[in-house]
Amino acid sequence: MTAEVRQRSRLAAVDNLKVLLVAWVIGGHALLGYSAVGGWPYDEVNEVTFEPHVEAVLAAVLGPSGLFLMGTFYLLSGLFTPESLARKGTARFIGDRLVRLGIPFAISALLVWPLTLWVAYRAAGHDVTPWWVFTHREPLLDSGSLWFVEILLLFSVAYALFGRPASAAVVLTGGHLVAVTAGVVVSTFVVRLWIPARSGQVGDLHIWWWPQLIAMFGLGIVGARSGFAQRVPEGMWRGSRVVAALAILSVPVAAVALGVSDLAGQAGPFLGGWRWQALLFAAVEAVLVVGGSVWLLGWAQRRLTRDGPLAVALARGAFAAFFIQGPVLIVLAVAARPLPFPAEVKAFLVAAIAIAVSFGAGWLLTTRTRLGRFL
Repeated sequence: MTAEVRQRSRLAAVDNLKVLLVAWVIGGHALLGYSAVGGWPYDEVNEVTFEPHVEAVLAAVLGPSGLFLMGTFYLLSGLFTPESLARKGTARFIGDRLVRLGIPFAISALLVWPLTLWVAYRAAGHDVTPWWVFTHREPLLDSGSLWFVEILLLFSVAYALFGRPASAAVVLTGGHLVAVTAGVVVSTFVVRLWIPARSGQVGDLHIWWWPQLIAMFGLGIVGARSGFAQRVPEGMWRGSRVVAALAILSVPVAAVALGVSDLAGQAGPFLGGWRWQALLFAAVEAVLVVGGSVWLLGWAQRRLTRDGPLAVALARGAFAAFFIQGPVLIVLAVAARPLPFPAEVKAFLVAAIAIAVSFGAGWLLTTRTRLGRFL
C-alpha cells in the first residue's frame, strides 16, 4: 500500500466514523421517542412506550454510548479546525462557519422544528398552532438535533478570535488524557451545581454538557498538531479501549448496586447538585467521553478504512442527514401511530427507515441541489 493510499484510507476512516456516529444518533433518537425517560421530543406525544424491563435493558446496552458520542463529534471537529483556520484566515473562517452552521441552526429553530413538532402535536390530538409550539414549548429556540451545530459555531468563533496556536506540536500522552478526564469531572460537577443535566436553556444550549464538549474540542485542536487524525498511538488506543470498556460495563453494574430500577423516577440525584450521585455520574461521563472517543477514533483508523463509492456517498451526505433527521424521525413516527405495534417494534422500524431516508435524502440534497455548497 503506497503512502498516498494509506493517507487516503486514514482520512476515510474519519469520514466513515462520522457516518457511523450520525446513524447511531438517528437510531438513538428514534428509540428515545418511545421511552419513559425521554430525551427526544416525540416522547411528549408518543402513543406507546417500552415495557419497563425492555427500557432497562436498552439503557444498559445502549445508554452508555449516549454519554460520549457527542463528545466524539467535537473531538473530530477539533482535529480539523486549526488547518481550516490557517488556510482560510480568521474572517473567511468565521464567515464560512456562520453560513455552514449558523444558517442551518436558524432555519431549524425558527421554521423547520416548530412546524415539525406542530405536525406531531396535531397527530396526537392537540389543537395547537405552529406559533403556539414556537412560543410555548421549552426551551425557547429549540432546534431539535441542531443544538450541536449552534454550540460548535460558538466554540469555533471563540477559537478563531482568541485561540493562540502553540509554537510547537504537543505530543499527546496517556497522562494528558488522565488530566483532561480529571478536569472534565470537576468542571462538570461544578457546572451542574447550578445547571443540572437535561435542563433546558434558551437556544437549547446544553450548558450542562459544555465541560466535556469544550474538553474534546480542545483535545482535537491539540491532537491536530501531532497527527491524531491520522493515527492514535497504539498504546494510547489500547489503554483507552480498556478504560472505555470497563466504564461501559460498570454502568449497569452500578445501577443494580444502587437499586436504580426506574430511570425516569430515580434519575434526579444523578443530574446535578451537591450530591455524591452527581459526582459519580460526572466521573463516569468523563471517563467515557475521553476514553470512549479516543478509542472510537483509533478503532476507525484501524477498521473503517474503506473509501469505495458507497462510503464516499454516505460521507458526502452525513451532515445533511444529521440536519434533516429531526423532521424525518417525527414524520415517520407520526405515520406509524396508527399501526397496532408495540413500542419495541415501532421504535426499531422508525430507526431503520429514518437512517436510510436521512442518508438518502442527505446525499441527494448535497449532490443534486445548490444546497450542497452549504451542506
